[in-house]
Amino acid sequence: MIVVPVDLGDRSYDVVVGEGARHHLAAVLPVGAGRAAIVTQPGISVTVDPGCESEVFFIGDGEEAKSMATVEDLCRQWSRWGLTRGDVVVAVGGGLVTDVAGFAASIYHRGVPVVFVATTLLGQIDAAIGGKTGVNLPEGKNLVGSFWQPSCVLCDTEVLRTLPEREIRNGFGELAKYRFLGLDTPGATTIEDPLLAETVAACVGIKAAVVAADEREAGRRAILNYGHTLAHALEIDGGFDLRHGEAVAIGLVFAARLGRALGRVDDAAVARHESIVGGYGLPTRLPSGATVGSLVSLMGRDKKAIDGLTFVLDGPDGVETVPNVDTAVVARVLEEMP
Repeated sequence: MIVVPVDLGDRSYDVVVGEGARHHLAAVLPVGAGRAAIVTQPGISVTVDPGCESEVFFIGDGEEAKSMATVEDLCRQWSRWGLTRGDVVVAVGGGLVTDVAGFAASIYHRGVPVVFVATTLLGQIDAAIGGKTGVNLPEGKNLVGSFWQPSCVLCDTEVLRTLPEREIRNGFGELAKYRFLGLDTPGATTIEDPLLAETVAACVGIKAAVVAADEREAGRRAILNYGHTLAHALEIDGGFDLRHGEAVAIGLVFAARLGRALGRVDDAAVARHESIVGGYGLPTRLPSGATVGSLVSLMGRDKKAIDGLTFVLDGPDGVETVPNVDTAVVARVLEEMP
């Protein structure tokens, strides 16, 4: 097993990566946890044994399940079951499950410990790490949430081999992001097999370092949203057959093109973005039917948009937050991506 620490003082925890990691669940539960509320989805075949009394609670599939209604339903079921602060919530699934269960755990009884058993590539390299939890509103992605660090994260790479091809590609969107955030630097892990524990752990290490330096996204942590501003707009706009990682892929190419339009990067950087994203079999253009006006409006509601349209963009000093971007430039770049 590879253990990657997330150093947050008294909220520090380990991310355990490797084949069979899920079987270590009982050993990583908080000391004294009496019972475990296991949150998962009907289509997830991964089972876990917390080594204590437990009950399984199911939530729905799809972005529509990432809602306040789902959180309320979970909390009410926990209340009827008698879940207390002396117990633990165990989220078994991908990013949607860890986001919803983590948020519900953070507000139920004003905070119940949570352990994540991430079962997708996207969840293992990104969503389950860092303590950002939340749900959507009709007006935008992840607009209601909290910072609630897990007690431990288990990333069992064995289960990745059972995922459908499209779910693997979904994770490749976030993997591509990490290649622009340091995974391709000299001495970094060679990505011969994206599903190897070493690759997963390398991504976790990048995110853990950023989170340790800026837990509550006051500054540098925003770089982890590279490609996500447009991605979230595409996901909220609806009507497009896009998974999160696929939307991020389009967002990465858009971010490179926007950076070029602002004089921050050159043609070679744009070509590299398109080559990496396209090399994973991911989309590099806007989906049919996407409208520029709608996307610009939705991006204006992004959590980062405190000072006008705000994006995470590459540049001479690396990836960083760029506020107050000219709307006309944004619209023009979008129009060049049909």
